[in-house]
Amino acid sequence: MDLTPSDEQRLLRESADRFVAEIFSAEHRKTIANDPLGFSPAIWKQFAELGWLALPISEADGGLGGGAIEVGILMEAFGRGLVSEPYLATVVIGAALVAESGSQLQKQAILPKVAEGALYLAFAHSERAARFDLTHVDTTATKTADGWRLSGSKIAVLDGAAANQIIVSARVASTNGASGKLGLFLVPAATAGLIVRDYARLGGGRGCSLELKDVALPADALLGDGSDAQPAIEAVVDRAMAALGAEAVGIMQILLDTTLEYTKIRKQFGRPLSANQVIRHRLADVAMQVDEARSMALRAALMADAEPLQRSRAASAAKAKIGKCARFVAEQSVQLHGAMGVTEELDIGAYFKRLLAFDTLFGGSTHHYRRHAALSGRAPA
Repeated sequence: MDLTPSDEQRLLRESADRFVAEIFSAEHRKTIANDPLGFSPAIWKQFAELGWLALPISEADGGLGGGAIEVGILMEAFGRGLVSEPYLATVVIGAALVAESGSQLQKQAILPKVAEGALYLAFAHSERAARFDLTHVDTTATKTADGWRLSGSKIAVLDGAAANQIIVSARVASTNGASGKLGLFLVPAATAGLIVRDYARLGGGRGCSLELKDVALPADALLGDGSDAQPAIEAVVDRAMAALGAEAVGIMQILLDTTLEYTKIRKQFGRPLSANQVIRHRLADVAMQVDEARSMALRAALMADAEPLQRSRAASAAKAKIGKCARFVAEQSVQLHGAMGVTEELDIGAYFKRLLAFDTLFGGSTHHYRRHAALSGRAPA
């Protein structure tokens, strides 16, 4: 298999790295951390002008038709700058769910607006009792004469407070009251009965929890034709984990580069730390972990459009392995910086926190080792 990047992919990497290096400084991150949105709408518009918001959207839906590899290139650059814009929530997850499950009319109404930066999306799926199980949904949707009624609660909704539309998963109650297949519903931010509790996420960005108290929605709030949304959710979350893995690789690379530079200038007993053989061995171990993580992120991206069993195995393998690598790289980088590693004076503490947050998104290493084991014991369909 030829893994050489195409000319377009090289240009995308160069432009993304240059833009992130110029814009996302430590001062910018400190300013954005105090912003209620947690990101800059002006920069989001620049993302749209650069074509990044349209990148993974199909050409038929007004996008550029890029794939998981191109998204990974962008996400790795975003990791280098600790970008807090809601690219994952709106583009990688939200737009993908609409593309996977929405009707043609819904796609035409939503996806071009996402591509031009005029619409923010969020996905509300996780629930307190689910413990990262994508099939566990207690929120209910009941059909009424006028449309739908939603009741339930959601946690860990990425950038939900900034979203214009929140895609909420719910079990569709049958006529006898029993819960049935899973549906996806478009809930406008200002809908009566929707309560949003916003908070800052570890490492940058915002999250929220939702309460849906008998929320009334029109009939066309249901994405698509009412088919079970579970396969679409699993596919989109698997691709999101591949994108997150690429972002984690960008963060780890910055930690490695920063720590290498620090050990060259930091002196003890009249010699740089890097002259110590033990320190060199530790840095070599960190570099190996970064390369292993990069390989796993690339594999997950390459398998993003494979058949479901292979795709899910690759996604869980990447999430588990990258999570383990990320923790090692983060801890070693902080230790080699000494007490300065966790202070606000150095950027390294912010990168450390973002990697800790990565390990919990969509399940940590332990969860995905178990998921991979369960999937590996299942015969292909």
